[in-house]
Amino acid sequence: MTVVHTIGLSSHSMERFIELLCQHRIALLADVRSRPYSRRMPHFQQSALRRALGAERLEYVYLGHELGGRPAGAEFYAPAGHVDYERRAQALDFQAGIEQLVLLAGQRSTAILCAEEDPAGCHRRLLVAPALERRGVAVLHIRGDGRLQSEDELRAPAAQLRLFD
Repeated sequence: MTVVHTIGLSSHSMERFIELLCQHRIALLADVRSRPYSRRMPHFQQSALRRALGAERLEYVYLGHELGGRPAGAEFYAPAGHVDYERRAQALDFQAGIEQLVLLAGQRSTAILCAEEDPAGCHRRLLVAPALERRGVAVLHIRGDGRLQSEDELRAPAAQLRLFD
């Protein structure tokens, strides 16, 4: 079964970020940020990230136009201003981006990159992961502490604290 990992930049140093990728044997990083830069973390600017990954023999591909969480085009936004993920998932360019990601992940260990450490509210989980799962691809989230979290774990309700037995 094909697996795609996800990872967030969080506030990691470049060294820690690469360590997390290597820990999970990631060979290709697919950047799905709509805007591949960070004012707070300049080492995650697209050009700096590409150089740092290349120095470690890790591949980089940018898929933010196709799979980013802030797409161009008013038709992808609800009247309240938030992205309509259902509508975006139907767009031809989004579907082409998913197909490209599935193809790449079938060839080498792949992770998609966005900004947030916690995938729960991030578009990589709310938009991209469901599209991958519909194509039979498993999605695992690399957390900042190095552990993997599955989609099933994220969907499960938090365990309730038992006060009385």
